[in-house]
Amino acid sequence: MTAIEMDGLRKSYKGGNAVDGVSLKVERGEIFGIAGPNGAGKTTIVECASGLRRRDGGTLRVLGLDPQSDRRELLQRIGVQLQEAALPDAIKVDEALRMYASLYTKPADWRELMGEWGLTDKRRASFASLSGGWKQRLFIALALVGNPELVFLDELTTGLDPSARRTTWGLIREMRERGITVVLVTHFMDEAEALCDRIAIIDRGRVIAEGSPRELITQGRSDSLEDAYFALTGRGTA
Repeated sequence: MTAIEMDGLRKSYKGGNAVDGVSLKVERGEIFGIAGPNGAGKTTIVECASGLRRRDGGTLRVLGLDPQSDRRELLQRIGVQLQEAALPDAIKVDEALRMYASLYTKPADWRELMGEWGLTDKRRASFASLSGGWKQRLFIALALVGNPELVFLDELTTGLDPSARRTTWGLIREMRERGITVVLVTHFMDEAEALCDRIAIIDRGRVIAEGSPRELITQGRSDSLEDAYFALTGRGTA
C-alpha cells in the first residue's frame, strides 16, 4: 500500500524553483530516504508532504489525503521532526510530551512513551540541559506522541557524535518494527545505506536517481553509496 504518492510536485520562491517536478512513491512500512546536497529541495518536499507548506503545482496524496485540503486530518495521522526544530530552553521533558499529546485527539500515553524511549530519568530535565543525543530522543518521542502512521525525520542526526548517531539509527529501525512508515531526510550516505529500503537523490529540485542502496551503487558504477552519490550528483561533497 502507498503512503505517499506525488506527481510533478513544484514549489517556487523568488529565487526560482525549490522543487521542480518531483515524482515519488513511498510504500507503507518502509524507511524511505531523501538525500542530496544542502539547498537541493529536500526539506521543502517534506514540508509540502506534511501540510506545512502549500505546493505550487503537481498532485500529492499522503495516507490517501491531500495535505492542503485535508491538512487538519492529516496532521492527526503523521509525526514530523524538522531540521530547525527547537523547544523553549526552560521546558521540561515531561512538560513537552504532555503539551504535544494535548494536540491530538487520540494520543499515545506520553508517560509510557517517555519510558519506551529512555527518557524517564530525564523527565524533569530542561530542554537546554539535554545533550544532542537526548534532544533527538525527545524529538523522536514528540514525533510519535500522536500515534502516527507516518513520520518525517529531517536531518535527525546532524551534529551528533558517532555514538549518538548509532543510537539514533537504532531508534529509527524500531519505528519501522512498530509498523510506522519513515521518511528520512539525510545528507549522510552511510546513514542512508544503513537504514533506508529505498532512496531518492534530489539535486536542484529534481530527482536524479532513485532505488535501493544497491541499485544506486550500480547506477553510479561505484563500490559504495557515497561514491555513487558523488558520481550521480557530480558534486565533491554531500
